[in-house]
Amino acid sequence: MNKQSFNFILKSLFFILTINIFIAVSNIYLPNVASANSTDIIKKLFLWPLNQIPTIKILEKTDENKNNNVSLNNLIPDTETKTIYQEKIDYEQRIINVVKNADQSVVSIVATKYLPVADVYTLNPFDTFGNDLFNPFGFNFDLKDYQQTPKNDQQYEKQEIASGSGFIITSDGYIVTNKHVVSDSKAEYVVFLNDGSKYNAKIVAQDPMEDFALIKIETTNLKPLALGDSSKLQLGQTVIAIGNALGEFQNTISVGVISGLNRSITASGGNIPAEKLNDLLQTDAAINRGNSGGPLLSLDGKVIGMNTAIVASAQNIGFAMPINKIRNTIEQAIKTGKITVPYIGVYYVQLDKNEAEERKLDVDYGALVVSSEGAKAIIKDSPAEKAGLKEGDIILSVNKVKITSKTPLATVVRNYKPGDTIGLEIKRGQEILNINITLGEK
Repeated sequence: MNKQSFNFILKSLFFILTINIFIAVSNIYLPNVASANSTDIIKKLFLWPLNQIPTIKILEKTDENKNNNVSLNNLIPDTETKTIYQEKIDYEQRIINVVKNADQSVVSIVATKYLPVADVYTLNPFDTFGNDLFNPFGFNFDLKDYQQTPKNDQQYEKQEIASGSGFIITSDGYIVTNKHVVSDSKAEYVVFLNDGSKYNAKIVAQDPMEDFALIKIETTNLKPLALGDSSKLQLGQTVIAIGNALGEFQNTISVGVISGLNRSITASGGNIPAEKLNDLLQTDAAINRGNSGGPLLSLDGKVIGMNTAIVASAQNIGFAMPINKIRNTIEQAIKTGKITVPYIGVYYVQLDKNEAEERKLDVDYGALVVSSEGAKAIIKDSPAEKAGLKEGDIILSVNKVKITSKTPLATVVRNYKPGDTIGLEIKRGQEILNINITLGEK
C-alpha cells in the first residue's frame, strides 16, 4: 500500500469519526425539530454508501419469504418463551378440535322404570292441637273427613332411576357404554343425542367378565368415533373425558393426564355387586357420577378408553377401561349380537419390578396365580384346573407373547376365541414348563 492510499484511508476514517461525533452530540444538545431533521438528512447521506453494499439473502421454506433480506430479527434464534407460547396455542387448539369432533358422538343414557308411588294419606291439619283448638270464627270442622287413611289402590309411575354416558361407534346406531349403566333388565333406556333428539335403546349384548355393554338405537347418519390404540399410552399423556356429569350436565369436558397404567380395583355402587376390574387406566381427568360409559380421548381425537369408575373419597382419581381390551368384543357383538369370552380360569396378580421385590420373586414379569379375596386361585372345573395349573405358578407368556404390564394376561387371552388352544410358558419354582390349554367360554 503506497503512502497516498494510506493517507486517503486515514482521512476517510477521520471523516466518519467526525460525522458520528456530530450525530451523537446533536442528539443530546439539539433535540429541537429543525436540528433533528438536519441530523436525519446527514445520517441518510452518510449511510447511503453503506447501503449500496450487497445484502446477504437466505432461503426460506415459502416463496413469500425467500427473497427477504437478513435482518437482526432473522438472526436471533427463537427464545424459549416464544416456543412455549406457540406450544400452548397448539395444545389448546388441539383440545378444542377434539371436543368439536367428538361432541356429536357422545350420548347421554337415561334409565327409567315404573315404580310404586309412595302411599298417600289424608290428614286433619288440626289434629296436633287435640280438642283444645281455639275457633274464633265459629267454623265447624268435620274431623271424620280428615282422618289419616291410607289409599288402598297402589299407583305406579315411570321414574328415572339412573343415568350414564356412551359413545357412537357406527353410523347406524351402535353405542358403547358400561355394563353397569344398563344393568337393570326391567328398565327402559333412552339415549339423548347432543342435538336434543332422543331414541329408545335396546341392549344388544353385555360382557360377562368386563364392565362393557353394547346398545342400539334405530337411526342413521350418526357420527361415530374412531378407536385408538391404548397399548401405546404413556404416563403423563394428555387425555380428554366427555360425559353426562351427575346425570344433568350433558357432554361435560374435563382434561387431565394418564396417571397410572394397569391398575386393579374392586368397584361397587348402588345395587351393583362388587366387581374386580383389572388392567385399567388411571387418570386425573375429572370423572363424575354419570360419566360412566363415556369416552376417554387422546389428543388425536381417538377413543383410547371408556370411563368406568372413580375413587369417591379422593380427588380426581378415576379409571377407564383400555379400548384394546374390548375392541374385538365390540366387533363380535355387532356381528353376532352376543358376547362369548375366552377364559383360562385363574385369579392372578400382574408382576412388575416393585411387585416382584415385595414378594421376593426372581422374575419381574408374568401373571402370578394367587387367591383373591377368599376366592381360590384356580377356578373349579376351569380350563386351568383341567390343564394342571397350580397356585403359585407364574404365567410368563402366551403363545410366546410375554406377559407384562403393557400386555397383561387378560388382554392377551381376549385376542383368542373360546375353543382355541394356546401354549403357556409357566414358571413353577425353579422349573420352566410348557403347557397347552384349551380356552373355555363365558
